[in-house]
Amino acid sequence: MPHLTQTVKTMGGYMGLQLPEGKPYYTNLIKLNTARNSLEYILVTRGYTTIYLPYFTCEVLLEPIRRLKLDYHFYKIDADMDPIIDFEVDDQSCMLYTNYFGVKTATVRQLSQTQKNLIIDNAQAFYAQPIPGIDTFYSCRKFFGVPDGAYLYTTSQERLTLQRDTSVDRVSHLIKALDLNIEAGYADYVQNNDVLIDNEIREMSQFTQKVLEGIDYDHCATMRKQNFWFLHEQLGHLNAFKMPFDSDDTPMVYPLLVQQPDLKAKLIARKIFIPTYWPNVYQWTLPDALEYQLTQNIVSLPIDQRYSIDDMKYMADVVKSLLTND
Repeated sequence: MPHLTQTVKTMGGYMGLQLPEGKPYYTNLIKLNTARNSLEYILVTRGYTTIYLPYFTCEVLLEPIRRLKLDYHFYKIDADMDPIIDFEVDDQSCMLYTNYFGVKTATVRQLSQTQKNLIIDNAQAFYAQPIPGIDTFYSCRKFFGVPDGAYLYTTSQERLTLQRDTSVDRVSHLIKALDLNIEAGYADYVQNNDVLIDNEIREMSQFTQKVLEGIDYDHCATMRKQNFWFLHEQLGHLNAFKMPFDSDDTPMVYPLLVQQPDLKAKLIARKIFIPTYWPNVYQWTLPDALEYQLTQNIVSLPIDQRYSIDDMKYMADVVKSLLTND
């Protein structure tokens, strides 16, 4: 009889969920549970005491900053969503910049050459490769059907000892979306977001890792780019954003900036669900601030791998109809 010296692999029993075999998009990055916790990982290992971050960002980034009791200061952005740098970063400080909607990679490259202690938030830019020497983090669930998950690139040699996260209680919205529809899982999705608030840093769960290993990343990127540029062809003349878009970028959404705050609600009423990035900006800024107006007026049109050109044509026609009728 063989001598058992380690945990025995379970054999037999019921069949578990079978997912495609493959490899993750990022094989050499640190795998964590959330993007905000990736920021905390950077702040802890770098030992920064002050951080500069944009007004135009998600409030969840304040969770690790407040937990670590760091000083923080907001900065403004311009009409092209580039940072207005009217502050100085010293050795104990850092600057965070968001690759907005995945279309600001050129700005990220420029900042990497001029700014010290730069941190890049690529939560909306999953496919933008990290720049050597620049701490960068990613969110998986903004691009793919996973309940959590983040990647971190850092040149810090310090590594934190972490427990592995579990996702078993955070997948119901994904199952309902598959078995029923997106609306049926929405309440569970909101609850999942609440559960992730102030979650401790952990390694990415096995479930999320396994799902990420089975994704056709080239196909997803191709569909996003194809859909983005189709919408830009159809709606670019209506878009108040006049900055050039880069064909190398793989965006999260198509950001349509129009001076019609009610357009989002009208699209939602037609089952074209449009998120607001980010409602907390209404509390952080005054109505005449650019960031307030961006939050109010950017219509983030979905372009992901679930949709075809026919879907984009339908959505563009609806948008043009609503704008024309108003």
